[in-house]
Amino acid sequence: MVAEDRIDIDIYKVVTRAIAASDNLEDMAAQLTHLLVGALGIKGCTIFVLNPDTEELEALASFGLSINYMNKGPVLVKKSLDHQLRGEPVVIRDVAASDRLQYPKDAQKEGIRAIISLPVKLQGKLIGVLRLYHHETWDISERDLDSLIIFTENIGLALMYIRLLQAIKFVRETVSEIHPVWLK
Repeated sequence: MVAEDRIDIDIYKVVTRAIAASDNLEDMAAQLTHLLVGALGIKGCTIFVLNPDTEELEALASFGLSINYMNKGPVLVKKSLDHQLRGEPVVIRDVAASDRLQYPKDAQKEGIRAIISLPVKLQGKLIGVLRLYHHETWDISERDLDSLIIFTENIGLALMYIRLLQAIKFVRETVSEIHPVWLK
């Protein structure tokens, strides 16, 4: 059976514009999770950021998943679909037939049948994960997987841009408090 393409140019434009238009990390991530769930007709989506000190993936935004599922426990990079450490997407077509999940019983209880997990990288380094959850088994097309990989590359760039923008704003505010004349 050939997998059907779901991401067309209209979805691509909407998602890319949402990434490019935001200057707030949480707002951008929340908007993306909503857009991807609606556009792809899936159960849920979460954008995680990596905490390098604890090696945990911390949810930045999520849509479509229950509070119980989101609070199931820490999502550890090395135990949670660790192919992302090598920068590879992970496609779990059928959760019930996989032994690769950190919390398989919680996923099944949540009604998750398939998971696609993509690393968000910046300059080759893992900084987060985009994870899509489907209520059905999912044969994702190569084209859609390529589109999602490009989305994650753009998310990585947006994370860097927004963090730099926030740093510049902080420096500007600090300088204006010390020497308000310098900024005129």
